Amino acid sequence: MVISHGSIARSEPDTLCRLRELAAAGSLATAASGDGAERTVLAGAAYELVWPIVFARVTRRFERQRGHAVCASGLTKLADECLDRFHDDVEAVVDDLLTHARQPIRHLEAWVTARLGAATVNAHRRRRGERGALQRPRLPGWLADGLGRDRWLMALAVDMLVWVGVSGTAGDQLWPVESWAQSRGACTGDWQGSDPATVQREIESVLAAMRARPAWYRSFVERPIGAKRPPVVTMAVDPYGEPVLPLVPGDPDARVESELRHLAGDAVRVIVARLGRGEPAETVVAEVLHTIFGGAFTGTLDQMPHSMADPLGGIVGGLTDRSRVDRIVTEILAIVDEGDDGDALSV
Repeated sequence: MVISHGSIARSEPDTLCRLRELAAAGSLATAASGDGAERTVLAGAAYELVWPIVFARVTRRFERQRGHAVCASGLTKLADECLDRFHDDVEAVVDDLLTHARQPIRHLEAWVTARLGAATVNAHRRRRGERGALQRPRLPGWLADGLGRDRWLMALAVDMLVWVGVSGTAGDQLWPVESWAQSRGACTGDWQGSDPATVQREIESVLAAMRARPAWYRSFVERPIGAKRPPVVTMAVDPYGEPVLPLVPGDPDARVESELRHLAGDAVRVIVARLGRGEPAETVVAEVLHTIFGGAFTGTLDQMPHSMADPLGGIVGGLTDRSRVDRIVTEILAIVDEGDDGDALSV
């Protein structure tokens, strides 16, 4: 069975019935113990049974904790990285079911739900261990001392130890500096100074502190980084360092609209996280919109031609008008309440 953003292929009803019958008889693990067609069929039925439970009980909760309100709103809204985590968790729970269902199980969904935590956590640690990363990333005392016990730098160091143990990369970059810039703002309160360039410099400082223990660094940072998937090829640049964009057919403004929608989704996720901490809505909305839409951009938004001279000016400029700020706050709160994906943000 294949799970994608578009659809979920379903098992035949009689196959799911057979899965339940084998579980009720206490013989499911035995029937699925081989690597042949029988296990493949039972795995497909298990996927159909398991994935809604995993999304509702695991994925949605953790996406909300990460501030990913859009991803938490539905399976088809999961970003690529979050979808990969969902796949990993579903596979872990399916494997746990087909391996450990050796006693009669009358209520299969309840049995699966009770084992979600152990199945997903153990699988996550096992995958990290296979990549050479720390299974339970924690900050050693010597590293905390090397970072001056700075709260943000210690949090960043833990995030880095977590990140080296996952398979993906952040597009054409090794570290997800855009996401961590938002985390920095939330941790320090310095939203204006929390930009990707600053975070990149801080990453280098943390790496320098980690290298104080060369053997530790090689084992738990350098080795798992080497096991990550290679990042995509970076964009070509001209002799002046400017990106060289290929000419593509179609409406150039469609690309601007797409990037604005992406930024709007990021804005909603940050706003949800800060509102969840009890910060005042008007202050949060103004700060987040100014940070996300008022910074320096590369790529689509600064490439001509546009039908408008400044595609971002109407957003940031609108923050000086009190009545317009009130309308923006009302619209964003409505989006948050409805669990929308942020694409409807219109300012």
